[in-house]
Amino acid sequence: MITLTLLHPLQSIPVQNWTFASESVIRIGRSTENNVILYSAVVSRHHVELRRHGDEWEVVSLGANGTYLEGKRITQAPVVDGMIIRLASSGPQIQIRMGATESKSRQNTVAGKQSSPKTEGQSKDKDTFIDQSFYEGKDTSQSKEKLLNKL
Repeated sequence: MITLTLLHPLQSIPVQNWTFASESVIRIGRSTENNVILYSAVVSRHHVELRRHGDEWEVVSLGANGTYLEGKRITQAPVVDGMIIRLASSGPQIQIRMGATESKSRQNTVAGKQSSPKTEGQSKDKDTFIDQSFYEGKDTSQSKEKLLNKL
């Protein structure tokens, strides 16, 4: 089992979680063909893939704006439990957790609201709108409100 958590850009707290139990490839990007859809100007249509190889996972960057781990651009890297990747140098951050997740009540939480239950390892609520002003240092309460209302 693998859980992806979109982190709040200013406070690094969870905004939305996606849990996958049986997938061998998890795709993240703007396209609706992805398992995790993030609407952000800096995120490519097909930005990053997580690929399972036996019991191990790897991150493979596909996006033009790159994927970053600890501030360094990567093309691929082994997944380590708890690692945080950033989509583009100023884009959304996703934490990757391996194995069992926390209590079920936290799994489907989206910005303090309960989302639809997951079916076959995927959430029906896989789309997330991201206001780019968060990542550009424009911390306005109006932008925060817009993000939370879209969730």
